[in-house]
Amino acid sequence: MRRNLAARIGVWSAHHRKTAILGWLLFVVLATGIGGASGLVEMTDSENAAGDSARAEQILDDAGLGQPAGELVMVSTAKAGDWKDVAREVSAAIGRTGEVANLAAPIPSEDGKDALITFDMKGDAATAPDRVQPVLDAVSAVRADHPDVTIHQFGEASAGKWLGDLLSEDFKKAEFTAVPLALGILLVAFGAVVAALLPVGLALTACMAAFGLLSLASHQLHLFQTTYSVMFLMGFAVGVDYCLFYLRRERDERAAGRDAETALRIAAATSGRAVLVSGLTVMVAMGGMFLSGLMLFKGFALATIIVVFIAMLGSVTVLPALLSWLGDRIDAGRVPFLNRRSSRRGNRRARASGGFAGTVLKPVLARPKIFAATSVVVLLALAAPALGMKTEQLGLEKQFGSDSPLSVSYRQINESFPGGPAPARVVVKADNIDTPALRKAFDGFDNVTVHKARNVAEIEVPLPDGKADLAELRKERLPAAFDGTGAQAYVTGEIAGSVDFNDQLKRGIVPVFAFITAVTFLLMLFCFRSYVIAVTSILLNLLSVAAAYGVMVAVFQHGWGASLIGSEGVGAIEAWIPLFVLVVLFGLSMDYHVFVVSRIREARDRGLHTRAAIDEGIRRTAGAVTGAAVIMVAVFAVFGTLSMQDMQQMGVGLAVAVLLDATIVRMILLPSVMALLGERNWRTPRALTRLPVLEHGEPETGEVPVGSGARG
Repeated sequence: MRRNLAARIGVWSAHHRKTAILGWLLFVVLATGIGGASGLVEMTDSENAAGDSARAEQILDDAGLGQPAGELVMVSTAKAGDWKDVAREVSAAIGRTGEVANLAAPIPSEDGKDALITFDMKGDAATAPDRVQPVLDAVSAVRADHPDVTIHQFGEASAGKWLGDLLSEDFKKAEFTAVPLALGILLVAFGAVVAALLPVGLALTACMAAFGLLSLASHQLHLFQTTYSVMFLMGFAVGVDYCLFYLRRERDERAAGRDAETALRIAAATSGRAVLVSGLTVMVAMGGMFLSGLMLFKGFALATIIVVFIAMLGSVTVLPALLSWLGDRIDAGRVPFLNRRSSRRGNRRARASGGFAGTVLKPVLARPKIFAATSVVVLLALAAPALGMKTEQLGLEKQFGSDSPLSVSYRQINESFPGGPAPARVVVKADNIDTPALRKAFDGFDNVTVHKARNVAEIEVPLPDGKADLAELRKERLPAAFDGTGAQAYVTGEIAGSVDFNDQLKRGIVPVFAFITAVTFLLMLFCFRSYVIAVTSILLNLLSVAAAYGVMVAVFQHGWGASLIGSEGVGAIEAWIPLFVLVVLFGLSMDYHVFVVSRIREARDRGLHTRAAIDEGIRRTAGAVTGAAVIMVAVFAVFGTLSMQDMQQMGVGLAVAVLLDATIVRMILLPSVMALLGERNWRTPRALTRLPVLEHGEPETGEVPVGSGARG
């Protein structure tokens, strides 16, 4: 029988292992070097915005009116007026740095106990965080000299500096925690150092190559600053998983008595094929994010597609070559008490397989209705809090925790000078900005800057009541002021940007959801030639996603148990998280679904009844699925411990979903539902009967049944 694509690639790789290995190394080095030399290009404010905010930012960009990075320093004393000497000292120290412009006189608060000093950083706002350190040092020096006076600083440059340092530290923490965790789990799974190092090494080299290619691609599609973190999260997790599936199958076939070449061929034809289908499904699902209408998600989509493609490519090409080259040396570096592999092969090995899985499966297959209903009830109960989900772009206080220095400064300044840290910016554009009608309109606002040469004006409007003031500004004040003037007036700023971004997400989630469900259905239909399996896969995915949403809302919106992971309830979910989690989980859950159902289909194609095929397929894949899930959960959980709220939400959401998917869904719900459906699982639409058959196994070698063959 003609081998499938994965088998042909695996056999070629094993027979040309030097070419495959050196080719992979050359590709990684070139991609990393070229990408590093090209540098990463981040998106601008206008590219990261939506709606009126994006239009306002684009007008400023087109006019060359880059807004300088503004900074605020508040001096607070116990008695009214006592701040004057210290405020003068702060202003003098800031001025001596030579890095600031438009340094204004201190503005007193209503009660006279606080004073606000405003100024701008010189030069490009994008590079201001790199140049703000002397200003921070100057303020800190005055603060140290006056311990009885409270001094808070907040602004675009200081916040950018703090955020950049935090992201760098968090990324290092994630990298240096996730890799040892995965290595430790693989050591337990395989009991040998070489076998554990192989998936980790391939996943890391795949991430390195992807980093380089993404940097190169960022010159065409500009990226958000957290995209690298998302890429590493996805790339490392799927890279290790793909290698684990492949390596586990090869070792199981060797344990079942196959010779090295046959075992590798079977692993390529089965697990290799599952990796190709899974990787393709993940990439296509990620492509749905291009329909969101937001450049943030386009960057996430590009990053994950690149890294998943490279991880998939490495798993089906260089991994077979390495396995062929290593041979029995794959078990080198055996760890005492961890290595349970036996030199005995054949029947006794297989009878011990899937011990825990067999214990779970026996009652599940005996009473599938009860276990299916119970599993659905549990998942729906976990999903229930999601009905009250509230999304928004989290502000600094919510993003970094209420006790962080940046959040404290923001909160204190905003309490004394409402709307000061986050005012609205109204951008007005006209053919002639200096008409009598427009001059009259500008008289209704306090802080107006007119750029006559560019026919653009900027108006700063405080928003003490946040979104309520923004709605009033957009719906009442601006139309009343500028209707009939022929000018365009758009509002941007932190609050306006959050509202516009959230509105675009609500509009974009419908086409994205429709795309990924349709594509998942078609891919599963073509892969398994069964519309029942295709529909089942979508419904199971939706249950996993809904449960993950419910847990995220319970922990991060309501604060239930948030302190256990060093976080806190912030009353909302970061706006981009639900869509991202939906797309990622629809892709990642295919790892397990394709891997498990392919093994069930193998057994049925050999003539087993559906229920017996389910039993064998689940047992044989239990070890690999458990190991892969533990690694994914561990990697995602690392991101749940980082400093930023959105990273915590993403990490916890993905970890919970994968955990539920690999346990309740794959071990209980999937087998119970398939048992209830029986032979209806394999109904092939008439239109697909003429399409090429995608083999799920290597039938010419013969498979050994679970009672007398390979361990899963």
